[in-house]
Amino acid sequence: MRTPPALAEALADGTVVLDGGMSNQLASAGHDLSDELWSARLLAEDPEVVTAAHLAYFEAGADVAITASYQATFEGFARRGTGPEEAGRLLALSVECARTAARRARVTRPLWVAASVGPYGAMLADGSEYRGRYGLSVAELERFHRPRMEVLAGAAPDVLALETIPDTDEAEALLRAVRGLGVPAWLSYSATGDRTRAGQPLEDAFALAARADEVIAVGVNCCTPEDADHAVALAARVTGKPVVVYPNSGETWDAGARAWTGRSTFSAGQVRGWRASGARLIGGCCRVGPETIASVASVLRAP
Repeated sequence: MRTPPALAEALADGTVVLDGGMSNQLASAGHDLSDELWSARLLAEDPEVVTAAHLAYFEAGADVAITASYQATFEGFARRGTGPEEAGRLLALSVECARTAARRARVTRPLWVAASVGPYGAMLADGSEYRGRYGLSVAELERFHRPRMEVLAGAAPDVLALETIPDTDEAEALLRAVRGLGVPAWLSYSATGDRTRAGQPLEDAFALAARADEVIAVGVNCCTPEDADHAVALAARVTGKPVVVYPNSGETWDAGARAWTGRSTFSAGQVRGWRASGARLIGGCCRVGPETIASVASVLRAP
């Protein structure tokens, strides 16, 4: 496999296709994810199925695989009796699983790996990543995030995906933590309407990343496709950077029942509008599978 160009260069040249939801791909393969570690548990128990999930997305048309480290933290692993050395190995393994899938993929286009850095609330496994406002200071959040970001950066991904961020305090902490790691990042908020999940104006949230040299794209994920419509244009206008967008299917997560409700509203045809508004990294999040990503890739690569 040839070494791909830097992702930032690819974004300057055109549109790059992201993958879809890791959890739904693993669940559809028969794996039980009703665990506080979510898909990260399989890094310890069966990493080959994580690689297979990445491979399915690459072969469906995705250019970028987002690792299974969203819910992988030293604190979360410690609750399961996993020490820091092994937890660090599993974090690095998440990047290697995606790299292995890229090597196995029967494609000739460039492929990239994004190391997922989920929010603090994902570690709590109580749905608070959809609310933010954890009662922690920016400094405390930075101390939480920095150690695992150092490990992930050391595994040499192409980019760090600072994703599903619900509020500006956590975004500020992540922007501090990413400095000096030597790996570029994208910053992606979870949003409702024109506000973060914590209720801050998205315009202010996006502005935090406008002058961050480490950040190569800014946008939203884990929101409805309809909320993405407004956010893409706003992120492009506020930051002047390429926009990243990968919404959910449109269904709603019930944290109490740990189940999805409602119906899918994600349409591959929507991506044309996102691209026209400034999106350059486009894919799907929860409940968006390889079949939909194949349709997205087909639309974006159409002449």
